[in-house]
Amino acid sequence: MENYFNYFTEIEEQFQRRRGGGLLLSTLDWALIETWKDAGIPLEAVLRGIDAAFEKFEKRPAQPRKVNSLAYCAQEVLAAAEEMKEAAVGAVRGEEQGKTDRGLPTVEIIAFLRRNAAQLQAAKLPKGSGISGQALAQETAQTLLDLASGLETQKAPPRLEDLERRLTVLEEKLFAVLLAATPDEEIVAVRAQADRELAPYRRKMPAAQIDQLQKQYVHKRLLERYGLPRLSLFYM
Repeated sequence: MENYFNYFTEIEEQFQRRRGGGLLLSTLDWALIETWKDAGIPLEAVLRGIDAAFEKFEKRPAQPRKVNSLAYCAQEVLAAAEEMKEAAVGAVRGEEQGKTDRGLPTVEIIAFLRRNAAQLQAAKLPKGSGISGQALAQETAQTLLDLASGLETQKAPPRLEDLERRLTVLEEKLFAVLLAATPDEEIVAVRAQADRELAPYRRKMPAAQIDQLQKQYVHKRLLERYGLPRLSLFYM
């Protein structure tokens, strides 16, 4: 995936540039970008899809409203990804591998890990029946500190793909505990909000993407609710 660690920022800038205004992306929009990232959709495909969606919109009769959500572009993004799949995926992944191992200074990764550890140590997480979010947060914080210390002492550049996989596992454990310990009514309310925001775009997305987007939306809202950081290197 081209510009691996700038994936989110470049998509945001492209959408705002084509829209012609400084609209901040919503929780739904950020969750949608994450579903594209998780699905392995190349950045170039997303940017092409955004362009194609706006080109079609601009050819329509004068509209009193602007495009207010990235979800409007979802159908064109998937179409662009499909067009690129056979011709470009192999080359893009090869290029990505070359960039990934050199793309981030180790000192910045260490600072990122320690900053996230501090947020986890300060967080106040819910407790459920036999479940302690607080204990997991402290355990995760210590793991991040251990990883940071390990990076400080090793001479070779870190293997970012291995580190990213480790961080993904830690994050998934946090999500599982938050879902289990957060009162059901709060989760239901978040899902209802996701459904309302998704309603205008359901016809533009396949069911699998809708399901993934709802999941990402809930995760993002839970992190915001408890003041927790994203652990992935994508959020450096």
